[in-house]
Amino acid sequence: MSFGLDSRMLRSAAAIALFAAIGMPVLAEEISVVSGATGSDLQDFPAIVKPWEDKTGNKVTVVPMPSSTSDQFGQYRLWLAAGATDIDLYQTDVIWAPQLADHFVDLTEAAKDLIPANFPSIIQSQTVNGKLVALPIFTDAPALYYRKDLLEKYGIEVPKTWDDLTAEATKIQEGERAAGSGDFWGYVFQGNAYEGLTCNALEWIKSFGGGQIVEADGTISVNNEKAIKALETAAGWVGTISPGGVLAYQEEEARGVWQTGNAAFMRNWPYAYALGEGADSAVKGKFAVTTLPVGAEGDSSAATLGGWNIAVSKYSQHQEAAISLAVYLAGPEAQKMRAIMETHLPTIQALYDDPEIAEKSPIIPQWKSVFMNAVPRPSAPTLGKYNEVSSKFWSAVHETLSGNGSAADNLAGLEADLTDLKGDAW
Repeated sequence: MSFGLDSRMLRSAAAIALFAAIGMPVLAEEISVVSGATGSDLQDFPAIVKPWEDKTGNKVTVVPMPSSTSDQFGQYRLWLAAGATDIDLYQTDVIWAPQLADHFVDLTEAAKDLIPANFPSIIQSQTVNGKLVALPIFTDAPALYYRKDLLEKYGIEVPKTWDDLTAEATKIQEGERAAGSGDFWGYVFQGNAYEGLTCNALEWIKSFGGGQIVEADGTISVNNEKAIKALETAAGWVGTISPGGVLAYQEEEARGVWQTGNAAFMRNWPYAYALGEGADSAVKGKFAVTTLPVGAEGDSSAATLGGWNIAVSKYSQHQEAAISLAVYLAGPEAQKMRAIMETHLPTIQALYDDPEIAEKSPIIPQWKSVFMNAVPRPSAPTLGKYNEVSSKFWSAVHETLSGNGSAADNLAGLEADLTDLKGDAW
């Protein structure tokens, strides 16, 4: 498959081949990629990038970051504002394109043959003012993980509403603790004050019919009775079916409790599926996934749209090689490896019909319906102010979960803060 590489890149590749053929030494380039550390992503990266290294003769170094997307974003902004030349590629969250676009290379031409293979909405999410500033490497949407063995043991059905989940988690937790599992919990999620809590709380509010914090037209909608009900429900979990420590949980902390067999339900992203089926997992073969619950019958399930992309820094001193690597990482070979090794959802549509993926990661085809109906965070209407909007939102939610003020008071205060932030326009 041709990926539309420009003539300079083709000449560079030809020169490498010529030097190798006549025995002259090839001066390999060292390309640096900065990426977060969640699940097995960093451990798997050398295997994923090796085909590109073998083909080009270049070497790739990963600069690891914390798993917190909020911490990553802050560090990225510092490096990019300083015009750092020692980072060639940045792995970026789906919501960051409008905020970081000025620092990234336009990849439209380089990826012209790859673009049509992707879901159009995902390509659009990374296009700013007509420029494709990052290439999608996998998409994301969370689901509800549940212990199918425990649902069978206690004679209960997969929960449809959040009230169902609360009741079922309580029943299983009480039963397991009575049987001697003193550290068992009903439900674990991401309750720390960071971007992950924005994702969780958006799902709660949207699934109660309470809107999307800020609507597509820029209207601030978060202060309403249904949103209040959603946060009141979630606050009731802390210290009952969820540990008090959930207020400090990110993805990996929740997975740790779940994967050791100490939770009945978990909200998490697809990556946790492959790890949960690993040889060292206490829940291997004992769980399944379903769509997240709704507020009440007639409401729609909501799963926050996630996903990660790869962007080339305008300040890179190795732009040709970096662009080549970006196109490879976003291409079918690397996406297929991620799907099989890490149960990351491809953005290339044809991979959902790939028989090897279906055999080795059967959850991938099933997850398509989850993310096709996923809910975006309000980064599009709030543009460069999204990070502040999200920070104010997750802070208000965290205060509510912590018992510091009521949901009604905290959302009223949030509405006032967002109104000030908006001013005449986002």
